[in-house]
Amino acid sequence: MPLAIFDLDNTLLNGDSDHAWGEFLCQRGIVDEKAYREANDHFFHQYQSGTMDIHEFLNFALRPLANHSEEQLNAWHDEFMAECIEPMMLPAAHALLDKHREQGDFLLIITATNSFVTGPIAKRLGVDALLATEPERIGDRFTGRVAGTPCFQDGKVVRLDAWLKETGHTLAGSSFYSDSRNDLPLLEKVENPVAVNPDDALANTARERGWPIMDLRS
Repeated sequence: MPLAIFDLDNTLLNGDSDHAWGEFLCQRGIVDEKAYREANDHFFHQYQSGTMDIHEFLNFALRPLANHSEEQLNAWHDEFMAECIEPMMLPAAHALLDKHREQGDFLLIITATNSFVTGPIAKRLGVDALLATEPERIGDRFTGRVAGTPCFQDGKVVRLDAWLKETGHTLAGSSFYSDSRNDLPLLEKVENPVAVNPDDALANTARERGWPIMDLRS
């Protein structure tokens, strides 16, 4: 069963769920609005330029999870899905998922955004599996720290390789769809890399290497 692998933010979604979650926390007054928004925007710009320190970012982004109960976090996430994520849904992305589903492919989302934020989104999109950055938990509480290898840049390859060994899947016939220069390590590893509404750096690489470039927003 070939793998159809998808980045999430700005690929299957018309926006960035990680940044949007931070903005949601600001709007709800759950965090200090001014300071948190400044930091959230700062890290987002670093991500876009390919210069983000993932551990520095996760120290910031996972901290609010440790300050609230799972019940409260899930209630907020339900609101977040309705208000922020549903408007990011792309009909063309759903059609692409359906195409691969009908071909009998295994649908896998692999994303740097943490699994608390992205788990319900992956379920909404109906994919078979999700690989995401994992927040550490002790019992039923988040600690504010990351567990294992963050699913970012080369870390996506590390996490995917471990998943392949665990599941018995291979990269034979595999495709990977992404918008970001940060995903070049994994785009170079699959058989069929596809740039989706790519940033400038990825667009240039895709043109140089003859990779398909796809628009899911029109």
